[in-house]
Amino acid sequence: MAASSKKFHKKKPKEEKQKFNKASKKQFKTKKDSNDAVKSEAVALQLEDDVPDFPRGGRSSLSKQERDEIRAKVDAEFEAEELALKKNKWKKLQKRSQVMPDDLGSLFGDGITGKLPRYANKITLKNISPGMKLWGVVAEVNEKDLVISLPGGLRGLVRAADALDSVLSNEVESNEGNFLKNIFYTGQLVSCIVLQLDDDKRETGKRKIWLSLRLSLLHKGFTLDAVQEGMVLSGYIKSIEDHGYILHFGLSTFVGFLAKDGQAENRDIEVRTGQFVQGVIRRIDKTRKVVYLSSDPDTVSKSVTKDLKGISLDLLVPGMLVNASVRSILENGIMLSFLTYFTGTVDMFHLQNIFPNKKWKDDYNQNKKVNARILFIDPSTRAVGLTLNPHLVHNKAPSSHVNIGDIYDQSKVVRVDRGFGLLLDIPSKPVSTPAYVNASDVAEEEVRKLEKKYKEGSQVRVRILGFRHLEGLATGIIKASAFEGPVFTHSDVKPGMVIRAKVIALDSFGAIVQFPGGVKALCPVRHMSEFEIAKPGKKFKIGAELVFRVLGCKSKRITVTYKKTLVKSKLGIISSYADAAEGLITHGWITKIEKHGCFIRFYNGVQGFAPRSELGLGPGYDPSTMYHVGQVVKCRVTSSTPASRRINLSFQMKPVRISEDDMVKLGSVVSGVVERLTPSAVVIHVNSKAHLTGTISNEHLADHHERAALLKSVLKPGYKFDQLLVLDIEGNNILLSAKYSLINSAEQLPSDISQIRPNTVVHGYVCNLIETGCFVRFLGRLTGFTPRSKATDDHKANLSGAFYVGQSVRSNVLDVNGETTRITLSLKQSCCSSTDAAFIQEYFLLEEKIAMLQSSGSDGSELKWVDGFNIGSAIEGQIGEAKDIGVVVSFDKYNDVLGFITHYQLGGLTLEAGSIVQAAVLDVSKAERLVDLSLKPEFVKKFQEESYKGQTHKKKRKREASKDLELHQTVNAVVEIVKEHYLVLAIPEYNYAIGYASVADYNTQKFPQKQFVNGQRVIATVMALPSPATSGRLLLLLNSISEVTETSSSKRAKKKSGYNVGSLVSAEITEVMPLELRLKFGIGFRGRVHITEANDDNVLENPFGNFKVGQTITARIVGKANQKGRLWDLSIKPKMLAGTGEIGIKSTLEEFNFSTGQLVTGYVYKVDSEWAWLTISSHVKAQLFILDSASEPNELQQFQERFKVGKSVSGHVLNVNKDKKLLRLVRRPLGALSIRNIDGQDKRRGQSDNNISDESVTAHVHEGDILGGRISKLLPDVGGLLVQIGPNTYGRVHFTELKDTWESDPLSGFYKGQFVKCKVLEVSHTVKGTIHIDLSLRLSLDGMLPKNSSEFCSDVDSTSKRAEKIEDLYPNMAVQGYVKNVTPKGCFILLSRKLDAKILLSNLSDGYIDDPKKEFPIGKLVAGWVLAVEPLSRRVEVTLKKSNTNGTSKSEINDFSSLHVGDIVCGKIRRVESYGLFIALDHTNMVGLCHVSELSDDHLENIQAKYGAGEKVTAKILKLDEERHRISLGMKKSYFADDIDNQIHSKEESDEEIEGSGVMDDGRSIILTDNPHGMDIEFEAGASSVLAQAESRASIPPLEVTLDDIEHSDMDILVSQNQTNSNEAVTIDEKNKRLAKKKAKEERERVIRAAEERQLEKDVPRTADEFEKIVRSSPNSSFVWIKYMAFMLNSADIEKARAIAERSLRTINIREENEKLNIWVAYFNLENQYGNPAEEAVQKIFQRALQYCDPKKVWLRRVQMLLMQQQDGVQSVVNRALLCLPRHKHIKFISQTAILEFKSGVPDRGRSMFEGILREYPKRTDLWSIYLDQEIRLGDEDVIRSLFERAISLSLPPKKMKFLFKKYLDFEKSLGDEERIESVKQKAMNYVESTLT
Repeated sequence: MAASSKKFHKKKPKEEKQKFNKASKKQFKTKKDSNDAVKSEAVALQLEDDVPDFPRGGRSSLSKQERDEIRAKVDAEFEAEELALKKNKWKKLQKRSQVMPDDLGSLFGDGITGKLPRYANKITLKNISPGMKLWGVVAEVNEKDLVISLPGGLRGLVRAADALDSVLSNEVESNEGNFLKNIFYTGQLVSCIVLQLDDDKRETGKRKIWLSLRLSLLHKGFTLDAVQEGMVLSGYIKSIEDHGYILHFGLSTFVGFLAKDGQAENRDIEVRTGQFVQGVIRRIDKTRKVVYLSSDPDTVSKSVTKDLKGISLDLLVPGMLVNASVRSILENGIMLSFLTYFTGTVDMFHLQNIFPNKKWKDDYNQNKKVNARILFIDPSTRAVGLTLNPHLVHNKAPSSHVNIGDIYDQSKVVRVDRGFGLLLDIPSKPVSTPAYVNASDVAEEEVRKLEKKYKEGSQVRVRILGFRHLEGLATGIIKASAFEGPVFTHSDVKPGMVIRAKVIALDSFGAIVQFPGGVKALCPVRHMSEFEIAKPGKKFKIGAELVFRVLGCKSKRITVTYKKTLVKSKLGIISSYADAAEGLITHGWITKIEKHGCFIRFYNGVQGFAPRSELGLGPGYDPSTMYHVGQVVKCRVTSSTPASRRINLSFQMKPVRISEDDMVKLGSVVSGVVERLTPSAVVIHVNSKAHLTGTISNEHLADHHERAALLKSVLKPGYKFDQLLVLDIEGNNILLSAKYSLINSAEQLPSDISQIRPNTVVHGYVCNLIETGCFVRFLGRLTGFTPRSKATDDHKANLSGAFYVGQSVRSNVLDVNGETTRITLSLKQSCCSSTDAAFIQEYFLLEEKIAMLQSSGSDGSELKWVDGFNIGSAIEGQIGEAKDIGVVVSFDKYNDVLGFITHYQLGGLTLEAGSIVQAAVLDVSKAERLVDLSLKPEFVKKFQEESYKGQTHKKKRKREASKDLELHQTVNAVVEIVKEHYLVLAIPEYNYAIGYASVADYNTQKFPQKQFVNGQRVIATVMALPSPATSGRLLLLLNSISEVTETSSSKRAKKKSGYNVGSLVSAEITEVMPLELRLKFGIGFRGRVHITEANDDNVLENPFGNFKVGQTITARIVGKANQKGRLWDLSIKPKMLAGTGEIGIKSTLEEFNFSTGQLVTGYVYKVDSEWAWLTISSHVKAQLFILDSASEPNELQQFQERFKVGKSVSGHVLNVNKDKKLLRLVRRPLGALSIRNIDGQDKRRGQSDNNISDESVTAHVHEGDILGGRISKLLPDVGGLLVQIGPNTYGRVHFTELKDTWESDPLSGFYKGQFVKCKVLEVSHTVKGTIHIDLSLRLSLDGMLPKNSSEFCSDVDSTSKRAEKIEDLYPNMAVQGYVKNVTPKGCFILLSRKLDAKILLSNLSDGYIDDPKKEFPIGKLVAGWVLAVEPLSRRVEVTLKKSNTNGTSKSEINDFSSLHVGDIVCGKIRRVESYGLFIALDHTNMVGLCHVSELSDDHLENIQAKYGAGEKVTAKILKLDEERHRISLGMKKSYFADDIDNQIHSKEESDEEIEGSGVMDDGRSIILTDNPHGMDIEFEAGASSVLAQAESRASIPPLEVTLDDIEHSDMDILVSQNQTNSNEAVTIDEKNKRLAKKKAKEERERVIRAAEERQLEKDVPRTADEFEKIVRSSPNSSFVWIKYMAFMLNSADIEKARAIAERSLRTINIREENEKLNIWVAYFNLENQYGNPAEEAVQKIFQRALQYCDPKKVWLRRVQMLLMQQQDGVQSVVNRALLCLPRHKHIKFISQTAILEFKSGVPDRGRSMFEGILREYPKRTDLWSIYLDQEIRLGDEDVIRSLFERAISLSLPPKKMKFLFKKYLDFEKSLGDEERIESVKQKAMNYVESTLT
């Protein structure tokens, strides 16, 4: 820091002498004794309104010689004055050097010998050197550097890279963008080391001090042995841990650990990685090389470095606190000795008293003890500086209470230093601040004796110049000039301020001026005058005082202007974008002029834009001709957007207002009349209500460059344009375009970036060309950029030679960036070629327009000659002059029209001049009045024949020709005439029709065109048929139009880059068809994407729906082009595109590999009433028969609607025809297939022409299949139905299989052709080789229920069922059947498909029957009883008599008596009613009712939605009413819980244990739920009841096993719900026990006796052999093994029980971990009861279990077993488990153990466990949630609320806090206390408000 006046007393280098005179070296002040000439000059240069900048007049009155003499004289005076000044300065320096020998000398240190020094060490710019260690304070924190305030008022800079060690810098920078502001703060004390010194380029004599804060440099000499306890160390925070911070000291030998002690909370500073911290060493762990520190601020500030033996200078660090003693008193300070071996000095600015007076030496007696901190260390001289400043000694930087520029009137003089300056006491608030005034800042002139002029205690007026942050010392100035003028510092300068300044220097870039306060500014050359001046020095003379206006002041760089318009302006200024209010009128200056407008600059760098429409220019005028750069203009703000830094301006002070209805819209098509022509544009009067004027630039008259110039030459005022596109609107002026391409695509042209989609082709025009690319504009100002590499296919092409400004182009959108609003385009012809004939169509339309304008008659009467030359007609002409290229023909009727026949069109004839010929018209040029003719026979004969025939026939032929040719048809054509811009083509295949095709395209107009020759064959596409819009021409598009011009380089590239199968290409869509996409790619290549190549699985409906013509896509070639259509097969499947090259590409042309049963997917391309044809790939087709498409009749009826063209369909391959590449599909999966031929009745059906083969395929038909069928024939009598199930496959439906119920006429409702759903009952083969298929239409069969039927009820009792086997019948069984045949002895009836019964005549009725055939016609339904059954002969006899029955069969009575209350029974739901379910019990004829109240423990809203007829259910008999034959059933889960608990748990288990099992894994209910081996649930339920009873009678109690009841319990946070459910289950269970208590014993004995008497296949095992069978069938079931063990224990064979346990552990699969764990737990219980000794046996089993199972689960089972047995030692087991388990499993183990304590043990122990882990991990919300759930389970509301209050007081992320508040709110809602609910909501709102603030 230095005073401003001090700069002018410093010695300047020689270079500055040439630029600055003496005036620039002195403080600016007008002196009274100055030269009168200078005074008069200053007066003359004052700003006056009547004095112009440059007065008009002639040359100077002085001659050149006189001017040279004056300059020489002035230079001599300057040199003499400078010489005298140098002498005076040298004398002063000599005097000062005699007084202060050590002040500016080198530093001294311990190595000094002899007498003591006179002066204390001081750091200056001269003696500071690299390697010096300094103490400083952070003054500024910038983005890229730090500014450090150093001792002596010096300032140093720290680069961002030098602020941290490299170990941390990369990590911190990657996490934080501006990491310096996150780590450092202003006022922070830091230790630093000098890296280097650089000369300041801006100010001579100053040096930049570059510092480093890297601890690796400061702690270079530190080792672990050197540090001692009590020492203060600084370090970076390397990482933040749960309990503290890992510190890095810049050394690799040791690290530090700082425990969390609230430091960050006390300072309100968030702790971050990389932050500097200080700590006191508390403990040193030399083994781990860790230093433990404490960061208490008071301890750190008071910790004194101990006096160590052998301490070196390298271990001294700036900021270290030491005990020192006064050794001697110096002239400007004191010398201290410290740490035994070292001495240091303290200068006067670092004494204990911050206001030392002249008697300060009295305060420091020799050997006085003081505390001091090291200020700096110079290793080279061993000099050490110390400080006694009380703030610094307490480790705090002094605070600043003054601001630069402040003035204090009553400052007190404390001390006067002779020859140096004054120490003042400034009365700042809240405390006084010391300030020092250098002698040079005391007065304007040098004061020789300060002590006489200023006395101690006197008061002076002082202004603050600067502040030394480290010493807390202000620097001031008391010169009188310092209090004058409005500007003293840079902060006083404001934009727009008018101020007088002195010119002190001139340069090529402008003038340097100085304000009265000493602040300098720059006046740029452009602002030295209103207009540009060649020699500014004539106006601006050094020393002149002028009036300027401040333009801007940023980063202490001030710019001013001398433009009088700006200086004198009274208008408001714009100094920020926020100042630009709409309607504001202000002055600005032009900085840039473009065609579309001007850029205007304002104050402080603010810039705006005035569009061309707001410049006040007429149409066609160039802005550069009316305005120039630097001109001051008055403008009006029309709009501004401060956020995007945009200001729109207008030079028109009053805006022109036009209603919105009258304005034309951007992109609309209008009409207009030519008003006038200018050299560069056509002015149009737009037909609108607003009477607007528009302009069409020359380039926008047409798409063709040459045609646009020709049209401009013939245009005249008054000509009307019918269609013009509004390109842009600039106020009242409209930019228009007549380009045919833009007008046609007006609706598709985008005006905003949001309207542009990638991979689309958009029309536009080139608006600018630069070296790196091309700009393409659309509507308005929407512009895209084409990089040079994307502009042409030939990368070597020159853009200026390939395009021109204004050219019409087709652009392919590559990328759209919405954030940067950048659009990247491609103009490559290979991807932007035309897809229509619009380019050549406009060419011919323009030709007509130009011909019309050229004709003199406005009505176009001179163009009537064209009617006689219709294209294709024959014309008679006379041969004229012969030319080199052909023959000229003249016409008698048309003298001014010439015909021409090229040599190629002569047809080999030799013609003489004057001969008359009949020629065919090939082309007509209306503008040139030229007709191209042909004498080739193929043209002339055709037209002669047509002319010979009548006119009617001619019209017919024309219609036929036009009918043959279709749009988008590809044809082969022959080149007949080659024109400059197009070709005349003939199509031989279509009667030599004449067509026209362009040789160029929009993007290739300036390219060298491909050369064509007569007779050359080309391929073209028909794009437009002859019509008035095409001038009666057939327009074609060459397929080679997408080819680039073949230069030598492109030819070589074409040869090298051939396309192969597997290549990736970028292609443009030319046509979207239902089943394929047509594309073009490369150089003239065309291809297609078949619909099956659009996606991977062919499951996407309408895969081409998102594609449009012109869109560019990426595809992979999968097949080469065929010869006929020349189309390549491409694929856009994602999997195919993800592949590389030819790998994985399979050509469908060569491979046809499909297997029977394979699932394939295709798309429908044709459908009729019987078949649907699918395309599987481009070369593979498939057929789907109607009956193979579905099984539901309604779906078969809608066959054609379901399979529309383009629909995706999947099916299984039934048959493969490789020759025809045809597949036969069915929709349902196929089983094992075997193809057999069918003869007999199936063959007699007519075979469809669409069948794959003559064989009838029935191999896919299996028993049990559900098929769709169609009734083919209703067979007579009881023959049933003949149903078609395939193209040539039929099945028969038996008479008894038509309907479920026995109906009198089951055939009613069926008709031929009806679709039915049928089930295959049997497929049989006859001896002859035929196949018979038996079908059924009964809906009660499995799978026959309609899909959408939810109300279907299988209301079928036992008499409705069909007896399929003879064994199903027994005497006295009620049966029904249909009469099959009647004989005189009786009749036969159909009982089922396979069983008939005989009824004797005597058993037909109780009475006499006269005519059995009449009484029992065939097909009649009868009901009777079985009399006899003969299984061997399969004879059944039935009676229809009723006299031997009493209405109830014996079997019913037997079945009813076998049922008992409490039995678990199974059955099927017969009917669903609103009040309950009717259930038909299995193996009986009984039906029971389960009331709705007995269905579930919870209330059911809609039982119809949950249950359906036909479902299998399990129920418990609640009540039997034998008199009324009623059975009451129950299906609540709680009814079955008791049975399950009896199987697994003993009766001594507590309620807590039962509750715990309620949230266990499903493994505990193995008998009822786990069914891995297909075992019937009915058996499981029955067996469980018997097993439970068997266990109750056992002498040895069963093993207590709980199957995996921990893993999925409370860790899923489901305790509350499970607790409620389990409590309800226990309550209901107890209620049921009380109801059945009286008959418990009787029922138990009855059930056991009945179970023992039943000889069922699935009975309970009673012997070891039976158990062996079960374990062999279920080897992985732990439940079976445990029952086997219990069986052995029941037999008192403990060793065999152990052997079974060992065997089960070896047998169960290793993957069944839970099953094995159940065995281990049972093994524990076995050894715990029968081991000898028990503890040792259990311990051995436990150790083995730890080796084979998850240790955590095993330990948890051990803890659970102890808790259930209520044994002690749980804590010791937990401690042992924590030692054995890995650390990452501790949290889960402790939490689960705590849950067990809450459930089965002591809740207080569980609480202590939760509290312990929450102390370690307070932010784990999952632990808080589990802890809260356990407390909620216990129900102590006070404890729960206190725990919630603790949780919500945590400082957690908002998402976690939301979870805790929601849980708290749910808890209070469950209690229903509204007041507490509102309290929780309010606490949540308070939290949200605190986080937002």
